[in-house]
Amino acid sequence: MNSNYILYGGDYNPEQWLKVPGILEKDLELMKKAGINTVTMGMFSWSFLEPEEGKYNFDWLELIIDRLYESGISTILGTPSGARPKWMSDKYPEVLRVSDNRVRSLFGGRHNHCYTSPVYREKIRQIDMSLAKRFTGHKGVIMWHISNEFGGDCHCPHCQEAFKSWLKERYKSIEALNDAWCTGFWSHVYNSFDQIESPSSIGEQRLHGLNLDWKRFVTDQTADFARWEIKALKDAGATQPTTVNLMYDYKGLNYDKLAESVDIISWDSYPVWHKTEDIITARDNGFQHDFMRSLKHQPFLLMESCPSSTDWQGVSKLKRPGLLSAASLQALAHGSDSVLYFQIRQNIGGCEKFHGAVIDHYGEEDTRVFTEIKQLGESLKGLGEVTGSGTKASVALIYDIENRWAMEDSQGPRNDGLYYHEAVLKSYNALRSLGLNVDVISQEQDISGYELVAAPMLYLFREGIQEKIRSFVEDGGSFVLTYWSGIVDFADRCFLGGTPNGLMDVFGLRRTETDGLFDGEVNELAPGNDSMFTRSYECKHLCDLLKTDTAKAHLYYGKEFYQGTPAVTGNQFGKGTAYYVGADAEQAFYDDFYEMLVKEKGIALPVSGRIPEGVEVTTRSVEDADFIFVQNYRNEAVDIKTMDLQGEIICGDSRESLKAYETLILKKNL
Repeated sequence: MNSNYILYGGDYNPEQWLKVPGILEKDLELMKKAGINTVTMGMFSWSFLEPEEGKYNFDWLELIIDRLYESGISTILGTPSGARPKWMSDKYPEVLRVSDNRVRSLFGGRHNHCYTSPVYREKIRQIDMSLAKRFTGHKGVIMWHISNEFGGDCHCPHCQEAFKSWLKERYKSIEALNDAWCTGFWSHVYNSFDQIESPSSIGEQRLHGLNLDWKRFVTDQTADFARWEIKALKDAGATQPTTVNLMYDYKGLNYDKLAESVDIISWDSYPVWHKTEDIITARDNGFQHDFMRSLKHQPFLLMESCPSSTDWQGVSKLKRPGLLSAASLQALAHGSDSVLYFQIRQNIGGCEKFHGAVIDHYGEEDTRVFTEIKQLGESLKGLGEVTGSGTKASVALIYDIENRWAMEDSQGPRNDGLYYHEAVLKSYNALRSLGLNVDVISQEQDISGYELVAAPMLYLFREGIQEKIRSFVEDGGSFVLTYWSGIVDFADRCFLGGTPNGLMDVFGLRRTETDGLFDGEVNELAPGNDSMFTRSYECKHLCDLLKTDTAKAHLYYGKEFYQGTPAVTGNQFGKGTAYYVGADAEQAFYDDFYEMLVKEKGIALPVSGRIPEGVEVTTRSVEDADFIFVQNYRNEAVDIKTMDLQGEIICGDSRESLKAYETLILKKNL
């Protein structure tokens, strides 16, 4: 989406203020002062839009959309399926979810509804079509926001039948399902699809194939519901693009499937700042930005972020001065075309009454937070040329949710702490410390266009991944695989004949065993006589024991009965190199390792010179220019003269130093 301006604003809930005269006018006054040009509305308005069954009241909504548009503020209009009215739950209890213990929920909360229920689907279709007919031609409505933060599952009779149908389509025969799920274990063989039930805490929960397919089914059913909503809008004439807002590191759904359903990806970013070093938090948050961008390889939207402190985190820590701007511009750096907050005006009641907002309970502009939001709004007005620009990445990380589902559900070699997320972040941190853009992709995506690809802990090999890796390395790419990889197939069945399955010749080795280390237990990775490394590193948690064939060992284990055996290897295969990292090494190892690989591959860096600690460099590109973002995540000034920064300054004051949490943006013509 290239609107030639950055969408700036956030969630607005005017229905909560309909009985308070003057609030809307005051909000408009303050929004204009802050430079706000976009709001999202309607996601939780169903009780106001349809107070009684079949009786719609959209007049109040149209009046507010009109007033906003007259004031230069566009609306992203939400469908209200995230929370339904009480009358619906009372009259149609089937719309309420059933938990895995087969107990139906009471009315309350949000997302407490069944995506399969015919009644719920019909009710949402009716209101979505009515909204589309009323607002699709309104110039102030620029996008449709489908529901809100999809998540959760339902185990009701409707979902059970849908699951059985899904399984029949996937496996065709009950014999094929029994084979895939290994149901002979514990004598749990099924005679027909009709015998199958979803995983339950009072029933079957140790059949890993069942658990894995249930999660896949829940994803498909959720994506189908999103498509159902979108179809209702389109059937009623809607022409605006659609989006769903995704969540941080969410394990409940495969976001690849939701991405296929909508035009634009958006997500809600709520890092816990200041609990540890802010650069660590920034890298973790940047990883999520890159994951969201990589879902469709196009600009995304930052749909929600907090102007101040949240109300739901363990500790509601205020953002230090400057951090709000730094976090907002980080989203822009990683590919967002928006900076949107939750929320515009702070609620006076309910569970989010203390959640940060642009306008707080005081209700005036002379607050610290409003002042910073206003200053950022002024800066964003001069950055419109960044919108729609792409992100060029020569390196990628495979971060696969189905792999994670299987690995974290399986038992052994560590049931208390596999640290998959942390393992991937170590590679990400090392690459980002060099200033490289990184695509974060699943196994389903194409890897042929990258120079370097890493796949930490790729326990589950999905169909076709071996061929992708083989071809990638043969054609000259560098591929990094780590410990606990290539162990099982798509159904979580262990491969026979050695691992990493189908790639032992590519990596020139075979994993023979994996040692799980106790918490606090440490091994050592030490260089040999002819190694690419010059120092030793600590490792913990998991250590693969390796039998090498054609692979060259670069680091060896320093302790235990496998002392002196290979731990980190490289193998020439075709025109490329396949590296295997056999243990959960410390961050310093990955920093050194990837710096050597990048230099060996001749991968171009965005800036020359040393990037100081606590500083992030990110790049967005158009055909004839790069936009280089240099951000300081330290609570003190930092000297950046160690970098050779070329280009015209379009945001910031100096290319020699950055104040605490300051961002410098350069436009470098190509």
